[in-house]
Amino acid sequence: MTNKTFSRRQALTTLGVGGAGLALAGRAAAQSTAVEPPSVISNPPRDFGPDGAPNVYFWDADVVDVDGMFSVMQPNAPIQRLWTGALWAEGPAWNSVGKFLVWSDIPNNRQMRWLNEDGHVSTFRAPSNNSNGNSFDYAGRQLSCEHLTRRVVRYELDGSVTIIADNFEGKRLNSPNDIVQHSDGSYWFTDPPYGGQLYEGAPDAPGGPTNPEGRFNNRLGQPPEIGDAKRELPTGTYRVTEDGTVTLVATEEDAPDPNGLCFSHDEKTLYVASTGKGPGDAGPGGKGEIIAFDVQDDGTLSNRRVFTDCMVDGVKCGPDGLSCDVNGNVWSSSNAGRSVGYSGVTVWNPDGGLMGRIRLPEICGNLCFGGPKRNRLFMAASQSIYSVYTGTQGAGAS
Repeated sequence: MTNKTFSRRQALTTLGVGGAGLALAGRAAAQSTAVEPPSVISNPPRDFGPDGAPNVYFWDADVVDVDGMFSVMQPNAPIQRLWTGALWAEGPAWNSVGKFLVWSDIPNNRQMRWLNEDGHVSTFRAPSNNSNGNSFDYAGRQLSCEHLTRRVVRYELDGSVTIIADNFEGKRLNSPNDIVQHSDGSYWFTDPPYGGQLYEGAPDAPGGPTNPEGRFNNRLGQPPEIGDAKRELPTGTYRVTEDGTVTLVATEEDAPDPNGLCFSHDEKTLYVASTGKGPGDAGPGGKGEIIAFDVQDDGTLSNRRVFTDCMVDGVKCGPDGLSCDVNGNVWSSSNAGRSVGYSGVTVWNPDGGLMGRIRLPEICGNLCFGGPKRNRLFMAASQSIYSVYTGTQGAGAS
């Protein structure tokens, strides 16, 4: 398979728009009732929808082999759009017992569910407190990171809810983002500031870093108990033991603006996506890198290093959600902004070398392995959920 660079200029050319014609195209678009976005690939054009024409002739054209060893992908397996209708889809998690996928639609304050047997999609939980990351622990209980309430919760098997963490050393968390369980029973989660905004949660109370002048009324549209919180902590990555002890395992200096996280297949390495500067950040913020740490037997981290800077063909494929497969490869969602053809998923070998990419027509926020054989990759990408069968299996509980 040939890896062809697809630039924004090529995308515009595909639409019949050259440099001098860009202004004319803009005026024409303004007069049109609907403007077709550029395809991820230039030739042939593609319809990702369930009624789209067949597009796979052994290899899906948007599965891009980079190193010639992209054997973790499955020949003749198509990328499929399973559903669309979110404002910002995040936090996909697979339930192995129920055989369903759960994800968050953060701005719509709900969680959605896709059923494996017939593809039915319905609202799973609303309101969800603007939940972001979800996962299922080794006991099958759902874990959710809530932006609005600035906490991590666990939904028990009897239907009750347990607060896993809502503060560190007496200070409220920022907006927990993603969570995974270690086989020793501990939970690990990231706490960046991305939920401290109107769209995905609530700004700080007046005087806080995301509402310094108090111009936002952060109580509008919220339950009466919401509105007093202000950002009190730097960004960080935390570990919660089974007795409820919360420990800061990676500081803002170690991994600024931590986002998605995952353990390697053998749990000897923790990967953290250090994404980018968030609301209320006083420092420089993350650089769009994946940071790796060695995990010690006592639950501490050591040997911090940059696993990858997520640069592909000179394009920053900003990481967000992470998953690891049973061979130790790291799968990262990709936010390449307006660099058409680079958003989707990047796949890295255990040494940090790029193996290949999955191109999507939308920015991908998070991903997980699932399906009855755990060989199906689910991708939460902007407004939609996509999937593709792979040639490997996901590591971990869900």
